[in-house]
Amino acid sequence: MRSAMRRCPLLARLMAAATGPGAATGPVPKRLSSEPVPRIGTHDGTFHCDEVLACFLLRQLPRYRDAEVVRTRDPQVLAQCEVVVDVGGEYDPERHRYDHHQRSFSESMSSLQPGKPWGTKLSSAGLVYCHLGTQVLAQLLAQPQHSPTLTALYDQLYEDFVQEIDAIDNGVAVGEGQPCRALSTSLSARVGRLNPRWNDPRPDPQGCFQRAMELVGQEFLAHLDYCLQAWLPARALLQDAICRRFQVDASGVVLELAQGGCPWQQHLFNLEQELALPKPLLLILYPDQSGQWRVQSVPREPHSFQSRLPLPEAWRGLRGEALAQLAGIPGCIFVHANGFIGGHQSREGALQMARRTLELQEGAESG
Repeated sequence: MRSAMRRCPLLARLMAAATGPGAATGPVPKRLSSEPVPRIGTHDGTFHCDEVLACFLLRQLPRYRDAEVVRTRDPQVLAQCEVVVDVGGEYDPERHRYDHHQRSFSESMSSLQPGKPWGTKLSSAGLVYCHLGTQVLAQLLAQPQHSPTLTALYDQLYEDFVQEIDAIDNGVAVGEGQPCRALSTSLSARVGRLNPRWNDPRPDPQGCFQRAMELVGQEFLAHLDYCLQAWLPARALLQDAICRRFQVDASGVVLELAQGGCPWQQHLFNLEQELALPKPLLLILYPDQSGQWRVQSVPREPHSFQSRLPLPEAWRGLRGEALAQLAGIPGCIFVHANGFIGGHQSREGALQMARRTLELQEGAESG
């Protein structure tokens, strides 16, 4: 984490804002000594990633910056807390009650915010994020709560961070049509291992919960930093490539990126819909770090390992001269065994590989 903070000054600032005095950015009114310290209630016993993240997010807001986290199941104690998460059997955002264990509870981002695409049942983390997430991001980034940038970051952080925690806590299958098996390296699993051990002679549940909040907070802020510094700029790069696609190939289904390594996949699916492209995009050209070029097939959907148009089957698994002779394109480097990506020494050669792939597809369809 320290090396990441040296590399990303913004992450260092976010960490300081989230964990330093006040645990929030921006002007914060001083609390009078006579004012009671606010309390965030959650259950005692084994803790999970959802309530840990919910507590971390709440403490980024000025009004909860000094809040005490009270871990109990006593209804009378919980009734005295300003916020209650993951316990109490109530979902009432007006009273800041964010439990999701009621038999009648079935809320998701799409049900609470019509127009959002996520139907995953919310945990306490998702509930706090749904109702207060834009305030948290606005506080951390010192940006207007409803700015386009903040809205994009809010959606992406739910898509790629909070939603997984919601799913795991609610027992929703994670993966491409596969049941959720042992995800021992997930954030939820790592938080679980921070609980006091069953045979610890001197357990420290409060200390363990604090360490879990630090872990989850670091992960959340690192993800936010990545989205702001890397993911968001990639959208502009990809949109420019879409505007120039007919200059690359007359088909309009081949894109050329000015830089490789950018996270283009999710932006591509979103931009296809927003721009109402008449044809789905099929192949992407981009340079790698060595100056060589790659031709990569667009996946069928985000996070899928299936390609819309894989490179020709006869090329797959071949390298060097054997591939170049078979393809009739000098300078070929490789084609992956499943055909989702190939390499060439030059941009022109990578474009030839893309065009040849399109020609073979058209021939197969017409035949």
